Amino acid sequence: MIQKLIAKYVPFWPLFLLAGAVGAAMAFVYLRYTIPIYEATATIIIKDEKKGNENSKLTESLDIISTKKIVENEVEILQSRSLMVKVVKVLGLYAPIYQEGRVKKLSAYTSFPVSIVAANVDSINSSKRINIFYDKSDQTVLLNNRYKYVLNEVVNTPYGRLKFVPNKYYNGTYSSDKKYFSVLSTPRNMAEALVTNVIAQPASKLSSIVDLYYYDEVPERAENILNELINAYNQVAIDEKNNLASNTMSFLDKRLGMLSHDLDSIEKKVQQYKSEQGAVDISAQGQLFLENVSANDQKLSEVNIQLSVLEQVEKFVTEQDNTGAIVPSTLGVSDPMLSQLLDKLYDYELQYEKLKKTVGANNPSLISITDQINKIKPNILQNIQSQHQSLTAAIQDLNANNEKYSAMLKSVPQKERQLLDISREQGTKSNIYAFLLQKREESAVSYASAVSDHIVVDNAKAGSTPVSPKKRNIYLMGIAGCLGLCVAFITIKESLSGKVLYRQEVESRTSIPIIAEIPFVKSSKPLVIQAGTRSFIAESFRKLRISLSFLGVNNERKKILVTSSISGEGKSFIAANLAVSLSLTGKKVVLVDLDLNNPSISRIFDIVEEGAGVTECLTGEKKPEQVIRRVKENENLYMISAGNLPENPTELLANGKVKDVIDYLEKLFDVVVIDTSPSAMVTDAFILSPLCNATLFVIRHKYTPKMLIKRIDENNQINPIVNPAIIFNGVGIRGFFKSNYGYGYGYDYVYANKRKAGKRKKTVIKN
Repeated sequence: MIQKLIAKYVPFWPLFLLAGAVGAAMAFVYLRYTIPIYEATATIIIKDEKKGNENSKLTESLDIISTKKIVENEVEILQSRSLMVKVVKVLGLYAPIYQEGRVKKLSAYTSFPVSIVAANVDSINSSKRINIFYDKSDQTVLLNNRYKYVLNEVVNTPYGRLKFVPNKYYNGTYSSDKKYFSVLSTPRNMAEALVTNVIAQPASKLSSIVDLYYYDEVPERAENILNELINAYNQVAIDEKNNLASNTMSFLDKRLGMLSHDLDSIEKKVQQYKSEQGAVDISAQGQLFLENVSANDQKLSEVNIQLSVLEQVEKFVTEQDNTGAIVPSTLGVSDPMLSQLLDKLYDYELQYEKLKKTVGANNPSLISITDQINKIKPNILQNIQSQHQSLTAAIQDLNANNEKYSAMLKSVPQKERQLLDISREQGTKSNIYAFLLQKREESAVSYASAVSDHIVVDNAKAGSTPVSPKKRNIYLMGIAGCLGLCVAFITIKESLSGKVLYRQEVESRTSIPIIAEIPFVKSSKPLVIQAGTRSFIAESFRKLRISLSFLGVNNERKKILVTSSISGEGKSFIAANLAVSLSLTGKKVVLVDLDLNNPSISRIFDIVEEGAGVTECLTGEKKPEQVIRRVKENENLYMISAGNLPENPTELLANGKVKDVIDYLEKLFDVVVIDTSPSAMVTDAFILSPLCNATLFVIRHKYTPKMLIKRIDENNQINPIVNPAIIFNGVGIRGFFKSNYGYGYGYDYVYANKRKAGKRKKTVIKN
């Protein structure tokens, strides 16, 4: 198969060579005018509890409000537009400056000495093109050759309030002879364009390491964008923690203020009561009772606090939409399961809020988190209900104790009892105040110790060589593309041809075997075979001569009919040269021109018609021996010309006398070769075929229509022909090899003889 493909296209090697050169030239032009792209890389570690990157014990004890991270969610956040908007604002990428080129524009991120900064980034006016020029002498900037501004001052321009500052990435390559321009864009629009160049992906499925990539035409800008992206991601995480801590502290401050006011009121009430009632000295019995009552009241207060906390938690959980709200503190509740469930609920809701900003409402990740939230809430409510029942039972028990102590109070003087009631209330408020004050200090410590949830392993670093376009790949694509076009052109051209081009096209359309291929040669003489001729076409006729034995042609079966489908396929050329080839073996051969419509045998042998031929034999005017003539320079070859053309050649062949003529010639000669009219035009071949031992159909390369090949078998079913075979004539030159007859089997043939002293030079027949 591969050899056939090679043989099919190798003859066109100059065309492929030219196509390869064109492809290489196109690749060179593409590389010359394509902006190279550089890759910047960075690596960070996300503190994912599921993958083993938790905080240290000290950090964890200080950072009590830290939320857990999931690497997959953080990857989406790193590639979000909101982060890129922050990067654009910080780096001033909303006002890029370009250097104008002949074909393409180049970024002047490091080659222009001035950068543009907007006073109010969110209100910047977009513009298509602003020509910008920097005057080194007075350090001013000229916009559109009209507006001139100094550096480091906020000025009003037609494009908004801008400030021109020195470019800290300037590399000193500015040239006043070159043209520069800027295009202002809103940060959001610029972020939309830049975020597509960011790629964040985990290093592996089990790792919390995230690799960051950014692609840009300026390596310095790629590094800056990637580093600033990491900073923005870090700042967002810290701001989120600080916001949560600030809200918690605000809630605690409000509660502490209320308790402080209550304590002040109680202390004044105690002071007033003691002054009015003179209750200063308390008996030992009263002291002991007070201790018991205080302990019991403290327990009751703790139970009430727990009930209050449970009510707040239950209200938080049962609200329809509390996403992003602060989870009520579970301090005082002894059940650790409730704290764990609330922590999970809060983590899921934070993940929901973050992911909702970067993905759509129907995103599978968002739906999965919503399902987790809906599943955990019933568990929390069930836990609260269980604890509520336990605490209600405890209150009932404590109330029973209080009733017991109340009965005992009847024995205590009224003044002392009232004082104890006031002191008990004071103690309860004091305990709650101390508890909330402790939690407030813990929140303050967490706020002050807010740290990032990721670790930077490698800062952004851009390579020194571009990653795109890759010269090798571009050259290969250019050359392969042009070579492919050549292959397609050759294949389509040959496939669309309605003529026979390949031997396989003949074999696929008919069951009649091909016994010979005759190459096409340029020659002024129709006879291409002579004694001693050592050419390619002469050898082809010698092979045809040997192949006749395949059809059973021998000394007893010696009559050969040569025909074709249409005129011009070379049947007379084949018949004449076949007769010459057979005569060179020493056999007596007679060539009969029975093409009574358009005879040509006499012209091939350059014999002048003398009026008498096979026509006269069929009409009875002459006898066969009277029209036989010997061919000059060949003592074994004889011929019978067509004679005077009749008006009704087909009827003349059907009168039965042609059989007598052929039988006579069969007895007199060793081989009888008959040339007749094309079978698709007239029926002469079907009349003569039963009188012969073999019928040779001539099909000509690039001449015979493919549709006529099928008709050979169709006609053979209706009018059977005797012992048919096909000769593929005129196999032409393919491509640029003058000796390559690739339309048949696809091989080159150059016949060479060896001299005694060495090899003879190779020669190619051109007749």
